[in-house]
Formats: sequence, structure tokens, C-alpha cells
Amino acid sequence: MLECDVEQKCARVHALKAAFDAGQLCIDDNTPPESIVECGRPARPELVAPNKLRKRRPGSPDGHAALLHAIAHIEFNAINLALDCAYRFRGLPDAFYHGWVRVAVEEAMHFGLLRERLQALGFDYGRFAAHNGLWEMTVQTADDPLARMALVPRVLEARGLDATPPIMNKLRHVGDAATLAVLEVILHDEIGHVALGDHWFRYFCAQRGLAPEATYLALIDQFNAPWPKPPLNLPARRTAGFSEAELVVLSAPRQSKQAS
Repeated sequence: MLECDVEQKCARVHALKAAFDAGQLCIDDNTPPESIVECGRPARPELVAPNKLRKRRPGSPDGHAALLHAIAHIEFNAINLALDCAYRFRGLPDAFYHGWVRVAVEEAMHFGLLRERLQALGFDYGRFAAHNGLWEMTVQTADDPLARMALVPRVLEARGLDATPPIMNKLRHVGDAATLAVLEVILHDEIGHVALGDHWFRYFCAQRGLAPEATYLALIDQFNAPWPKPPLNLPARRTAGFSEAELVVLSAPRQSKQAS
């Protein structure tokens, strides 16, 4: 998590999974996790408020690259997110740790694929400003794995399931077949990542005797998490574990008590 060099971080994630799968690492439940406010990242991109970011329309070379850069930044942050899940929460079944280490490897692969596409366009990661919303929510939910599973995979990452098809349509319009192929891989994998979060969210709710769907809405309120932007990717969300009742609620405008 603390590695700042993007190539070294990706290489270390792959090495971590290989060692974990080979039984060379043990899970330490007795040492409390350190408080990590800043994860390792390169000096660039500059991090700014979301409303300070430029519009990312792929009709121009800069706009095309800025759109890919925004997605690559999400995938880079998701590496740290998955690693933090595996590191921070103790005393859980081994499947929890194996699942999030696997996700970290897949996020690193996604980042590498998108970086290659950026480089093919004559740009690189760090060229454009970005925001830090995904990691900020990770920090806010550091004390509660139930809140983490609800608000990062089931809110923020699920928004990516909704956003990807429209982005793919834009790239299809400008003839970027190579990036389309990358996004098809990412969308497939991200459904699995949201499903993993859904599984463990429901696991923690069952442990605490909580109704998952009411708890989910209450946590969105409590943390002022963003409401989904239509149109929702209903097939992807169903596959990831959202119920029909949830999808009806999330497809409607946010109620006043849940207003941002």
C-alpha cells in the first residue's frame, strides 16, 4: 500500500498474491492495523476537488486521453483499496483475505492495460489532474468492515458498473476498439469485485442481526455517500448481488432525508 512507484506497486501486488497462494504468508490476527491516512502514490497526478476536473469528452486527443486517465486513476486507487481490505480487518475467514488480494491483482492488471492505452495515445499516467474520492471513503470506513463493504464496493465501485457502458459507447463512436476491449475485461471483473463486497456485506449484516437492504440505505445516509446516477446497469448490478427491491429504490430519485 505504501509503495509510490506505479510499476513497483503492481509488481509487488503480483508477488504478494503468489506468496499468499503458495502458503508462504500467514494471517496475523493479533497485531492491530496501523492507521494509514495516505496510501502510496506517485507525485502526479495532482489531486483536486471533483468539480475542478476538466470535462472528459473523447472527441479531441486531449479529451480522449483525459477520459482514459480518469479510469486508470480509479483502477490505481482500487489497488490500494483492495490491499487495505486485506490488511485492515482482522479475525475473518481466510476467504476474505484471498478474495481481496485477488482483487488487488486484477486492479493492477486493469491499471496496466489502461496505462498502455494512454501511452499508445502519447500520454501517461499523471498527465491530468484527478480526485481522491475512492480513497477518502476508504479512510472514513477504516473502523468498520460492514460500512466498508457497503460504501466502497456496493456504492462507489457499483457506480462504475453504471458508468462503463456509456463510456464504451463514446469510445465506440470515436473508433477506439482497443480500449473498448480493455473495458470489456474491466467490466466483467468489476462485477465480480462488487459481488465480493456484496457477499461480505451480507455476511457482516447476518453476524450483527441486521437487515441488509435497510442497513445499506442507512449507511448511505450516515456517510453522505453518493446516490447512483441513472441509467443503472441493471443486469450487472443483479449479477453482483443487488436485489430487485434495491434496484427499484436506487433507480428512483434520492429521497429528501438522503439528500446530499
